[in-house]
Amino acid sequence: MGDDDVTGTAGARGVTEQGLRHTLDDARPRWRIVGPGLVVAATGIGAGDLVATLVAGSTYGYTLLWAAVVGVLIKIVLVEGAGRWSLATGRTIFDGWKSLGAWATVYFGVYIVVWGFSYGAAAMSSTALPLAALFPEVDLVWFAVASGLIGAGVVWLGRYRAFEKIVAVLVGLMFVTVVGSAVLTAPNLGEVVAGLVPRVPEGSVFYTLGLAGGVGGTITLAAYGYWLREKGWYAPGWMRVMRIDNASAYVISGVFVISMLIVGAELLYSSGSAVADGQGGLVDLADVLADRYGEAMAPVFLVGFWASSFSSILGVWNGVSLMFADFVATALGHADDDRRRRSGGLYYRAYVLWLTFPPMLLLLLDRPIALVVAYGVLGSLFMPFLALTLLFLLNSSRVPRKWRNRPWTNVVLGLVALMFLVLGVSELVKAVEPLIGG
Repeated sequence: MGDDDVTGTAGARGVTEQGLRHTLDDARPRWRIVGPGLVVAATGIGAGDLVATLVAGSTYGYTLLWAAVVGVLIKIVLVEGAGRWSLATGRTIFDGWKSLGAWATVYFGVYIVVWGFSYGAAAMSSTALPLAALFPEVDLVWFAVASGLIGAGVVWLGRYRAFEKIVAVLVGLMFVTVVGSAVLTAPNLGEVVAGLVPRVPEGSVFYTLGLAGGVGGTITLAAYGYWLREKGWYAPGWMRVMRIDNASAYVISGVFVISMLIVGAELLYSSGSAVADGQGGLVDLADVLADRYGEAMAPVFLVGFWASSFSSILGVWNGVSLMFADFVATALGHADDDRRRRSGGLYYRAYVLWLTFPPMLLLLLDRPIALVVAYGVLGSLFMPFLALTLLFLLNSSRVPRKWRNRPWTNVVLGLVALMFLVLGVSELVKAVEPLIGG
């Protein structure tokens, strides 16, 4: 790391004198296996992603394994871009979006408010499902409310180090249960390898695109740069460490995805069995595992299901709250007040409360259709927004030439943007069709 890098970073907004001293003293940044990459990957892989890959395996066997792997590679490129922007410029991703014009600020502001309201209810319900299956005498709503309150309590003070360790424990539980379930099925390795050859079964184009694009998070990908800052990685000298952290974490997430597809292919596709649509299918799968491998497998798998869902609650409650704090502080003219833009501040805590309490009403009101439609439309269009804005930002003079996109990165981001636009239009049509038909 050269002196110019340090000096440039010191001049960027949001880097403190203490952080600069740390950068100067630490000429050889050290990487550990637990880092922001593991947090963003664990946050992105929730129950919905496990269901998607389970259904892919149960419907098509190993045919779409390649699409799941492509999905992991896509997330590596997107998250690396978000991290590279933050380290190369010393600025947050929202700073970058703001520099593109008012349209990006307005879009993000509307999105983060509507998305948070609907996602809060979905995340709490998802976390409650395995707990309700383990303790059927307790109503699911109580588990959902408790999950939201505990998640809010864990992230309230914004202490990143403790938060990261808790996520690492949850990932360990996921690894033991999900990967362990895949190993138990004794997969056919020849069929697994054959599944890496790209094939698209008849009538499965949109499903294949959804599997490739949907595994591993949406807005939480953009939160990576904020977690880098919380970790203390904010100078170009951390670029290599960031790339190792990001790639290794998504390799781990790829292992989860492939394991779930193996379970679907071996337990369901080969036997012609079926599970319920939605996240209830994971509860059904626990019963299938118990029938095949003994009663003890059901609670073990349900604990992994819970770990996957609760890690998403913690990641969103922390990471997206950091993004909201940055957005509000900048909008109100407090962009130079780093305390207002960081974890534990007023704006951060306000969004933690927004994710926790208003969505509890949706648990009772069964999520009004207008909000669901708005959430679906905005959500489906966030990924192309991220890919396109990274294309603009990382090829501009806002980024030192050394850290701008390479040609192959531009090709990948362009294809990703196109793919997600196709998926976004498809989701928009599906969301609006019932209203038009009605």
